[in-house]
Amino acid sequence: MSFDPMGVAVDWLDAYRAGDIEAILEMHADNAVVHCGCGGGTTITGRDALRAYWIDRLRKYPASTLDDLNPYHEGTIMSYVTSAGVMSALFAFDDAGRIKELDCSPPH
Repeated sequence: MSFDPMGVAVDWLDAYRAGDIEAILEMHADNAVVHCGCGGGTTITGRDALRAYWIDRLRKYPASTLDDLNPYHEGTIMSYVTSAGVMSALFAFDDAGRIKELDCSPPH
């Protein structure tokens, strides 16, 4: 692995906190999939759908602080605080260190 998975997750959270939609999208692989466990769950694919999803999340649920960060297999699991409470995010990466899959939800 030629990148630091935990570092990429922290960079993602920094972009989220800054409201930087372009940085967030650039961190996702072209074929990225986001599984959102909020409100009954939904799956987001495609650049336009990811843009709409993250714009909505940035507006409705701004992130503040990192709660926890740990390696998870070849990815990273993170919890962070939003205006709606603590969220959990499980990141999986492609070989270039871009997010290929992200599962996020309130912790159980």
